[in-house]
Amino acid sequence: MGKASRAKLESTRREKIAAQRAAARRAEQRRRILLASGGVLVVVALVLTFVIIKLNSHGASHGGTSAEVIPPGVGSGTPTVQAPAHQVSNSSGIQGVVEYDTTGWPATSHNGPANEALAHDHVTGPVTYSLTPPVGGQHNAAWMNCGIYDKPVPNERAVHNLEHGAIWITYQPSLPQSEVNALRAFVEKQTTISPGGAAASRYMDLTPYPGLPSPIVVSSWGFQLKVSSPDDPRLQQFVNKFRASSTYTPEYGGPCTGGVGTPLQK
Repeated sequence: MGKASRAKLESTRREKIAAQRAAARRAEQRRRILLASGGVLVVVALVLTFVIIKLNSHGASHGGTSAEVIPPGVGSGTPTVQAPAHQVSNSSGIQGVVEYDTTGWPATSHNGPANEALAHDHVTGPVTYSLTPPVGGQHNAAWMNCGIYDKPVPNERAVHNLEHGAIWITYQPSLPQSEVNALRAFVEKQTTISPGGAAASRYMDLTPYPGLPSPIVVSSWGFQLKVSSPDDPRLQQFVNKFRASSTYTPEYGGPCTGGVGTPLQK
């Protein structure tokens, strides 16, 4: 890739991130307006309060503190089929990590053939990914709010989060509740960060994932690690290495807030 092409790609990336941050700010402003607006009929307020209390009670029973809203699906139609992800040698220094070709995205990446690198286009409708769970590829234009969800989320939104630097921890739905709780505690102990001036977030997603090839799989854009226990020290090594990294994140500074869905824990 020539200097002019790299400069154009970087300019496009910056413009895209700026637009995403503006969208996140608008979403937050709408939320605040809704919270501040008055004049709601008392009976409606009472009904809403009752519903919220019931939802919060449900969330608390799962270790959460908010009324969870699973990010919406991306609709039906003919799926976009992802080209097979091209595996390359593990350069992470973390044993067991599987690395995939990300050349050109981020712009500084040159770890494999450019024509076999993970795609990063926005598409409408579903995507059939070549990996379970995916580590990158085409995805929906709307990302999801980062955090802990107790139900599966759309791949196409979680992949967008990976592009912004989020770490996605997935686990088999049959994982014992004690281990799910340990994973939640692991996520909750991570510090909030503001990469490139983005709104503060943990940049962590935790969700169950049916059909997972291992009890627990942790993913970032282009990197993945399978583990059998939440006590595996490599989980923290993976987070430290790849979470919102200026080296490994394609859209460093992209937001993890202002998207769709409401997690149990942010």
